[in-house]
Amino acid sequence: MEEKLEKQGVNNQERQQQDYKSKHITVLEGLQAVRKRPGMYIGSTSQTGLHHLVQEVVDNAIDEAMAGFCTTIKVSLLKDGSCCVEDNGRGIPVDEHPELKKPGVEIVMTKLHAGGKFDKKAYKVSGGLHGVGVSVVNALSEWLVVTVKRNGKVYQQRFERGKPVNSLTILGETRETGTKVCFKPDPEIFETTTFSPTFISLRLQELAFLNKGLTIIFYDENTGKRDVFQYKDGIVGFVKHLNKSKQALHEPLYIYKKIGDIELELALQYTTSFEENIHSFVNNINTHEGGTHLSGLKAALTRVFNNYLEKNVKAKNGKKKLSLSSTDVREGLTAVLSLKIPNPQFEGQTKTKLGNSEVKGIVETTVFKELTLLLDQNPNVAKVIVNKALQAAQAREAARKARELVRRKSFLETSNLPGKLADCSSKDNKNTELFIVEGESAGGSAKQARDRNTQAVLPLKGKILNVEKSHPSKVFNNAEITNIITALGTGVGEEFNINKLRYGKIIVMTDSDVDGAHITTLLLTFFYRYMRPIIEHGKLFIAMPPLYMVKKGAKRFYAQNDAEKDLLVKKLGENVVVQRYKGLGEMNPEDLWQTTMNPKTRMLKLVTIEDASLADQIFTILMGGDVNARRSFIEEHAKEVADLDI
Repeated sequence: MEEKLEKQGVNNQERQQQDYKSKHITVLEGLQAVRKRPGMYIGSTSQTGLHHLVQEVVDNAIDEAMAGFCTTIKVSLLKDGSCCVEDNGRGIPVDEHPELKKPGVEIVMTKLHAGGKFDKKAYKVSGGLHGVGVSVVNALSEWLVVTVKRNGKVYQQRFERGKPVNSLTILGETRETGTKVCFKPDPEIFETTTFSPTFISLRLQELAFLNKGLTIIFYDENTGKRDVFQYKDGIVGFVKHLNKSKQALHEPLYIYKKIGDIELELALQYTTSFEENIHSFVNNINTHEGGTHLSGLKAALTRVFNNYLEKNVKAKNGKKKLSLSSTDVREGLTAVLSLKIPNPQFEGQTKTKLGNSEVKGIVETTVFKELTLLLDQNPNVAKVIVNKALQAAQAREAARKARELVRRKSFLETSNLPGKLADCSSKDNKNTELFIVEGESAGGSAKQARDRNTQAVLPLKGKILNVEKSHPSKVFNNAEITNIITALGTGVGEEFNINKLRYGKIIVMTDSDVDGAHITTLLLTFFYRYMRPIIEHGKLFIAMPPLYMVKKGAKRFYAQNDAEKDLLVKKLGENVVVQRYKGLGEMNPEDLWQTTMNPKTRMLKLVTIEDASLADQIFTILMGGDVNARRSFIEEHAKEVADLDI
């Protein structure tokens, strides 16, 4: 019998091999591959990928500006859901390509890896490195219209889902030059086709800071809001902008140096805060994950200030030589590093990390030399920074002791986990979840409601420490924060390791009221400042418990706010009973499970960081010590509040 089955298996294998022929190989030509696998080109089909389309078109206009041919860029969001990007650069070539026998603009729009970025005569430096940018936008758009002003004429061509629907036509005459690309994202591709004006505006402002003197205009037709970004002081203004809600210790220091074909710009300023805030760019691309240029900057800072310390501050009473660590010299630092490089090597089309090995040495050597000179010329500034770093070194030792205590407690043995933690039985962190819950009462309900196999519960006692106002040594001595760090298992600070995270999801579950929102904000501040990779890896979520239960007979319905409650009451009609939950502890375990913890019926909000500089500013404003800045922020954004619990 076994022999018969084995022979049958061999026959099946042979049949499958015979059935697999050349006709089964799918060849995706042109832009079909982009529509089939959009994530390979723009990262995702979420709103992040949607904004990547805008970025690709804007990058082309910025490249014209870097080449010295463009002074103004206009970006508009229109009521029909489309986006237009217009520049006054040279205009995409419209003459016929000698080999492909088509206008250059059509080739750029329909062919992958086609563009002027490969020919250094057209662009010495560019952000759109791979030549797939605008063709990918075309492929993923319901429609795209390109208008070119060049050679005294206005040309236009329309495309639908990447394919031309007409030939390049002449609309009229003009004395201007430039390119205008209007496109509408394809709902067949994207999860959402609604742009975020805030995100786009911030990115455009960032680009205006990075390109001194360039004018960028942003117009949202839906709201009528128009912003004009133009900065004569460039990245120096950028640093001041980032620190506008912080207490600066000195005026920004600025370095500009050209090393062969590479241009380096650096602006830095220290504040009284404890966090570092470094933003790095290559050819205007925000390198969120850093890379060799950022490594070179960090190494240079450590060398510069230790060198200054050795020359100017002598150890007293025969004590050992003073030494500053890399983290000491970056405490409270806000910096913007911008490089222009002819041949950058990015990791992937989304360009988040620089890989050029030679750049590290160039940045380190240049910054060391130029910053040393600046400190010699500004001894008062040097003294302030070094004193800040020395204080950081002393506090680091205190924080190290506190962190060591946390580390000793947080070996992954169950016996060493926090006593309040009700752990799950499964050790497969792909499917496990940790609910961080507000209060003992809510924790008790959650422990009864949970799936004990995959869901763990950690109750917190009241509001945790506001880490924005506290030094790390105090943070690591806080019992509630220590419990969180120990339960997660990743360690913290320099020892943090995302691979040691004990759970697949970390879910913050607090009451649906003002106090609950405050506790959530405190927890988000902690994760952003001390465990940011958990957010960056998509591991942090916010639970969405209901605020009301509406009963009609034996049936129960739930609402998360007053508007939903009113709609339910209106829909259900007479004889309804409305119960407002004062907190999660008031919900019986069955209701808590069905509404908030059951993966099949609950709603979770994924916590993401789309713009690190904006996140840093908001946490500083809302959780820092500047009351006036907080009041101004609340007044400015009060009308945007959707649900207000009074």
